[in-house]
Amino acid sequence: MWLLFLLVACSAAVLSCALLCRAAVAAARATSGPAPQPPPGTLPHATAVGRRGPGLSLYEMAYLSGGPHRLADVVLVLMAQQRRLMLADTGWATVVDPVGKDAVERATLTAIGPDGQRRIPAIRDALAGDDAVREVADRLVTDGLALPAVVRPGVAGGVRLVRGAALLVLLSAAASYWTAPAGADGGLLLAWFSLPLILTLGTWAVARFELHPYSDWATTAGERQLPGVGHSSATAATPASLVTLALRGPAALTDPALRAALHSSGA
Repeated sequence: MWLLFLLVACSAAVLSCALLCRAAVAAARATSGPAPQPPPGTLPHATAVGRRGPGLSLYEMAYLSGGPHRLADVVLVLMAQQRRLMLADTGWATVVDPVGKDAVERATLTAIGPDGQRRIPAIRDALAGDDAVREVADRLVTDGLALPAVVRPGVAGGVRLVRGAALLVLLSAAASYWTAPAGADGGLLLAWFSLPLILTLGTWAVARFELHPYSDWATTAGERQLPGVGHSSATAATPASLVTLALRGPAALTDPALRAALHSSGA
């Protein structure tokens, strides 16, 4: 029986490490071209919400940090803070002012539909496939700041697989030890499982050293363009709360009502 557990552990370790290496190579090839840099002395900042300036727009920050669903959360909260949408803590969005100020806002209103009310997860999914969001993504890919769709899920997904494989190896070793026949050499049995464990933990450590921070969306150049949380990126049009949401996600919201609305909807 322990041989079966060992086979499962080794297969999971080898497959997950191979997928992580493949993702890392694909990401490196996709990001090998130079990305345009802002003019000297210009800090990355949120310019007009959806339009490209010297730095990243708010929508671009959100996409590079968390993909189209993060971008959807940002535009929903933006419109809610301006009293043009109402986000309920039950996960519903209701239209108050049916006029969008840019292409993404108009796409959001279209995603909500003519009834003026829709569940937030459905709005996220609809926005992810909308032309306005794809235009933001395509612009970032063209500039070398975002990973192309062909190399996603990327390094972050590969690292999650390796972590899961390491846990599976430990569970398989424990199951083998407790189900081993009487008189079996437990030390030798566990030594066999140390091989896939070393492989997974070693690959994870290398990825942590060489590839961190992991991202399924931003290239290395894109990561450099993102301001740090707390960076002076806010403007009158884009308050600090929206910049923090774009960079860190709904958990970073200080407004409990907005945080509950996004979390209760599956964010």
